[in-house]
Amino acid sequence: MSGDGGPAAGRVIVVGSINVDLVMRLPRLPAPGETVLGGVSARHQGGKGANQAVAAARAGAVVHMIGAVGAHDGDDAMAALAAESIGVDGVTRCDAPTGLAVVLVDGQSGENQIAVAPGANDLVTSAHVRESLAALALAQADVVVLSFELPEEPLRAAASAARTAGARLVVNPAPAEDGRADLLAEAIATPNVTELAALMKQSGLPAGMTPQAAALALASHTGGPVVATMGARGALLAGALPAGTGAPEHFAGHRVRAVDTTGAGDTLTGVLAASLAQGYDLRASLRRAVAAAALAVTKPGARAGMPTPAELERLLT
Repeated sequence: MSGDGGPAAGRVIVVGSINVDLVMRLPRLPAPGETVLGGVSARHQGGKGANQAVAAARAGAVVHMIGAVGAHDGDDAMAALAAESIGVDGVTRCDAPTGLAVVLVDGQSGENQIAVAPGANDLVTSAHVRESLAALALAQADVVVLSFELPEEPLRAAASAARTAGARLVVNPAPAEDGRADLLAEAIATPNVTELAALMKQSGLPAGMTPQAAALALASHTGGPVVATMGARGALLAGALPAGTGAPEHFAGHRVRAVDTTGAGDTLTGVLAASLAQGYDLRASLRRAVAAAALAVTKPGARAGMPTPAELERLLT
């Protein structure tokens, strides 16, 4: 099937972080050393991996989460995932606090600054990932999603298991940590333009290219498609043609009123994976993912604006 939106052919398995987000909406973002008054605070469930899992589940995919929460403070995070019908047998409880992200949001533009204390995420092991994936019996129709808020070795274990099973691999290289660029080999990569520049440097590729040229160069280097996300401008798709040939294709963004950009990239990655698992081809999947990211920024918090299939179709038609 290549984009008719029929029954789900595979599952989305997310190996990634689970956090609690402490969000403060400010009149503007502070400069270094500056205090900005007038903020309004809120607490949300988050983490790049968990956000991607929720986005995929909202888009109609069957989703399983592999990660970790704190043994003493992880109940709410687990309940939030279960409420989205996400399988949580692969989420272990560790003797550490659940990961914590502090998010500052510009009340005018919706742009954000984020700092993360990994907590239980840093205790996810390769053995746990291998055991969890073995229990799920990966198949070729499945899509495995990785992001870089977990330690390197469990991510490598997940990538190896996906390749062995012939499952598709989607890698969101965020944050773009040194020494992990090779995880993108033959995967669908979803960096933003800042991460794209970092990956170019890490891969020994020339600096100073346009995003279009950089995305194509990285796709040629990794042997897999590169989806470079550009915020309100949408996304670029490079390397979808054989051997990374051909100019990158631009998928334009949608005009919306941005309230909070937190989680927009996670929404794009999650809906991209969900659409692939549901049988859409890569271009149709990215079209849906760009629309989903636009809808995600219209509400505060990382997850509140993540759309259902019906909401996606309304924006796309």
